[in-house]
Amino acid sequence: MASSPLTISNATGYGLMGLTWRAQVTPDVQAFPALSAAIDNGAVIWSTAEFYGPEDPLAGLKLVRRYFEAYPENASKVTLFVKGCCDVKTLAPDCSRDGVRKSIENCLAALGGAKTIDVFGPSRRDPSVPLEETLSALKELVGEGKIGGIGLSEIGAATLEKAHAHTPLTLIEVEFSLWCTDILTNGVASTAKKLGVPILAYSPLGRGLLTGQIRSPADIPAGDIRHYLDRFQPENFDKNLELVRKLQDVAAREKVTPAQLALAWVRATANTEATGAIIPIPGATAAPRVEENTKSVTLSSDVKAQIDAINSSFPRHGGRYNAMLEQTLWG
Repeated sequence: MASSPLTISNATGYGLMGLTWRAQVTPDVQAFPALSAAIDNGAVIWSTAEFYGPEDPLAGLKLVRRYFEAYPENASKVTLFVKGCCDVKTLAPDCSRDGVRKSIENCLAALGGAKTIDVFGPSRRDPSVPLEETLSALKELVGEGKIGGIGLSEIGAATLEKAHAHTPLTLIEVEFSLWCTDILTNGVASTAKKLGVPILAYSPLGRGLLTGQIRSPADIPAGDIRHYLDRFQPENFDKNLELVRKLQDVAAREKVTPAQLALAWVRATANTEATGAIIPIPGATAAPRVEENTKSVTLSSDVKAQIDAINSSFPRHGGRYNAMLEQTLWG
């Protein structure tokens, strides 16, 4: 039976995609210390999926299983959010009742009882299936004790409101960072605040762009998904890097790393008159990077205002994904 989701409004998260959805999967000898560092430093909301692996789609869940088999005492410390409900080979959504049940059974089998699924939901909305059918299937799974709560990923404000009225949501997951601030203007953040639904902010470092460690597309490993994303294309990359350079200057003055500055901005943007809980879930493949990302950094109101001014004056070049995938966003 799945445990009830933890209280997460003031927590910190960890995105596990980068550990396994890459050309060279992170070996356990490196991944396990990173996962332990996350727990030790309070990053206890983990996000993974049924399809986080280039060869074996279940590689992400199997990593979680191996870790908690090695450290069973840590399982209860983590709220695990798992995304699924799609064809793991084509990534086409299948949010039918049968698709939802097939997905959860697949995920539970991969975890092998080493960790419960605290929150579960589809990675994208399925336009061919009524939202009510998907939510009813998920609600049944909660009632059966197979999952603890329901989360939706990449949904728009209207879907969020409709879904929460049908079946209360534990959380939603959307992209949010200094590079991608859409939720502040498209109604998602304000609707989530009104409904009291926490937001997990994935890619809070702009898929690594905001760390300053990627200086050219050549710095991205072969086979990395970022080679297919608009913001990293040669015609866009150097233009987007101008924002990174300006933020690096602010980080140097504040004596923090660019990553710490970017994450501090996300946290400072949460819990205001316009926003509710926004929990960044940065990914990292090594313990030192986890420790860097979880270090507590507080921005003064003046520094926050400086960053906001820089950010609002900077045009984005390229979409969040690419022309084919953009249509799956804000469902």
